Amino acid sequence: MIEIPLNPSTNKTGDVWHVLVEKLPLKDVVYGYRVNGPVGWENGHRFDKDLVLIDPYAKLIEGRRFFGDASKKSAKFLGSFDFTNKFDWEDDVSRPRIAEKDLIIYEMNVRAFTADESSGLPPEIRGTYLGVIEKIPHLLELGVNAVELLPVFEYDEFEFQRRRNPRDHMINTWGYSTINFFSPMSRYASGGGGPIRASFEFKKMVKALHQAGIEVILDVVYNHTNEADDEFPYTTSFRGIDNLTYYMVDTASYVQLRNYSGCGNTFNCNHPVVMQLVLDSLRHWVEEYHVDGFRFDLASCLCRDGDGEPLASPPVIKAISKDPALASCKLIAEPWDCGGLYQVGCFPNWDRWAEWNGKYRDDVRRFIKGDDGFKAVFATRLSGSADMYHVNNRKPFHSINFITAHDGFSLYDLVAYNQKHNEANGEGGMDGSNDNFSWNCGVEGETNDPTVIALRSRQMKNYHVALMLSLGTPMFLMGDEYGHTRHGNNNSYGHDNSINNFQWNKLLTQCNGHFRFFEKVMKLRKKHPLLGRDIFLGEDDVTWHEEDWQNPKSHFLALTFHGKEEMQDDIYAAFNAHDFSNLVALPSPPQGKAWFRVIDTSLQSPADFEESGVPVPEASYNMAPFSAIVLLAHS
Repeated sequence: MIEIPLNPSTNKTGDVWHVLVEKLPLKDVVYGYRVNGPVGWENGHRFDKDLVLIDPYAKLIEGRRFFGDASKKSAKFLGSFDFTNKFDWEDDVSRPRIAEKDLIIYEMNVRAFTADESSGLPPEIRGTYLGVIEKIPHLLELGVNAVELLPVFEYDEFEFQRRRNPRDHMINTWGYSTINFFSPMSRYASGGGGPIRASFEFKKMVKALHQAGIEVILDVVYNHTNEADDEFPYTTSFRGIDNLTYYMVDTASYVQLRNYSGCGNTFNCNHPVVMQLVLDSLRHWVEEYHVDGFRFDLASCLCRDGDGEPLASPPVIKAISKDPALASCKLIAEPWDCGGLYQVGCFPNWDRWAEWNGKYRDDVRRFIKGDDGFKAVFATRLSGSADMYHVNNRKPFHSINFITAHDGFSLYDLVAYNQKHNEANGEGGMDGSNDNFSWNCGVEGETNDPTVIALRSRQMKNYHVALMLSLGTPMFLMGDEYGHTRHGNNNSYGHDNSINNFQWNKLLTQCNGHFRFFEKVMKLRKKHPLLGRDIFLGEDDVTWHEEDWQNPKSHFLALTFHGKEEMQDDIYAAFNAHDFSNLVALPSPPQGKAWFRVIDTSLQSPADFEESGVPVPEASYNMAPFSAIVLLAHS
């Protein structure tokens, strides 16, 4: 160990400290800083000269080597580097560069994707970047062309176990607690290989996904860090270097961190120094790791000034939008925070940012399950949420449409539970959202009742059809393709087990049923350009077969998308969210064509999706309760 004191006359320029250390090895070195300053929390600083702090710009982080290794629970995290390993990207300069209108996003967790024994992978690569590579054939069969990875920046999975508390049995598997913004999660390396191997294998994963035509979007957490609050601080880097710069602090007392993230602190992203760090981090992941885009967790936190006041034109959001190195990146905001700033449809965007459309999620859930008064708004959501996004130069694809995500119920739980069941989290059921807009189809939780089981299957298919027919960018949750259950837990961030882990054995049981329907509907979307539009619908593009818009008791909606080119088939779709059958009068098909049924969610597989289409000779169609149909018009 070497400890080098820094002299402000030779090692400081302005507000920046610097040091050149010669003759160091080019890798396998760990390093950090001790920082001293004014004591007493009343001045807003959090200096502690006894702590060795992580360099905010460290490119690798060394800590424990194996995920969940309780014998190394108190391992120290320090910065590291590797100047010897140049990765061969070969021809990855030609990345997939998929048009936003054509994206189908799969939200997934690197560890949970292959950690389960049922993945069939060798133990040393389960839950790793290499594990993702092994399962690329599944992603291709499913039909997705972008993966949105839950956080892969270095984080401490044992953060809940540093002290006695109701959550001290949990292991953070989601990763929303960043230690450093430049380093890939080291315990996603194979065989406990550490940060250098993690960096190499992350690049290998990105390269393999690109070769398969799949883009990589990172879920990034710049709204807060792992350093917690002032009641139970965990100082590893930023707060011990310059608390007043890196965090939003209540300047009236200097003793309280502002908490708009719900995690104890809020990163002060619109301070020039912090903004520079955020931009440097994003560029690093694009230039060094070749990622294709970013989803910004609680992005509204990035729209506040240092005092927490909302900004109409946040400097950091504008800088990201205008940065040349990020010009081809997908930019996706989660447009809300835990301080009440809700910006769905109005997130500062510079005509570049897409948004997780929370209103889409809620409105579609409510219509499909049969709530009164949601027909008109359901039609709006199917149309790309033009009420929010048809402004300036925004496009339908700026609405990220989703029914489920890592937060909240899985698709199966959405149709199997009326209430959240978060007892395993240790907070007495106080955590997680209470507004799930779910329906258990008659029985709470698991059941052997064949009628309930059939209805749940139908409802899951109805949600999927609505998602894939909607204008906008569809996104769905890992595991929904086979009906993964978290047993009613809608906030499962701390469970490193089957609650979160992909169950490959269950996928096998659904290959000819639920999974088949899922992938067939996605491929239908990719095949028909009417469903992947980059402009909003005009009067000639759609016909709504509806005269009863104002009736809140009407739970039926039918429409026809019109193909304007000779090779484009008209698409008729109808949703019956009533609990009774509905004899539907069909519109006349275009001259010289006939209607063919492709989808009827009330039918069993394989009849629920007929790829070549089944002729519909009658002028009407009897729709079952809680069902959806899709017809194509062709010769």
